[in-house]
Amino acid sequence: MCEQHQSRGEQASIFPVTIPQQTPRLLLRNFQCSDTIAFANYRSDPEIAKYQSWDVPFSEIQATAFIESLQQVTPGVLGEWYQLAIELKSTGEMIGDCAFCILADDEQQAEIGFTLARQYQGKGYATEAITYLLNYLFTTYKLHRVRANCDAENIASIKLLQRVGMRCEGHFIKSLWFKNNWVDEMWFAILRDEWYQAKH
Repeated sequence: MCEQHQSRGEQASIFPVTIPQQTPRLLLRNFQCSDTIAFANYRSDPEIAKYQSWDVPFSEIQATAFIESLQQVTPGVLGEWYQLAIELKSTGEMIGDCAFCILADDEQQAEIGFTLARQYQGKGYATEAITYLLNYLFTTYKLHRVRANCDAENIASIKLLQRVGMRCEGHFIKSLWFKNNWVDEMWFAILRDEWYQAKH
């Protein structure tokens, strides 16, 4: 059963908790029990899972356990990923998720990630969500730098990261053993100063 849990208190968040957040078309919010089916469905799509850490199929039992684990996480805890559901405001559907992790060894930097159900790709939703997430991180958390990593063959994610203003800082050849293959990694990043200069 998906239940509500208290946040862990052994390591306090260093940042204010200001979630959910809204964009013109989207709501970035905490995961809910009602997200289980949608979450399991898009994580079970082989095309979605191809460049992600999980394997398919991704069951509703796995989805429930994952959502329950998220209810125990506080945003901004160093070294812990914080996952946000992406909801389409016009319909109330959960269409994907995005996440951030303040680096354990440097509280001025973070890494981000994102996943969007295939039927909602190509409509600008991911760009809208990640643009807002970057702004949220730079303005609320006062971070110096945000980075992102993706497979060199994941062209859609590369284009998205470039579209939101992140630069490619490195292309590492066959640097990661992933799903029984050596794959190339591409690292992208943007500084807070660069973000503000681009937006003003």
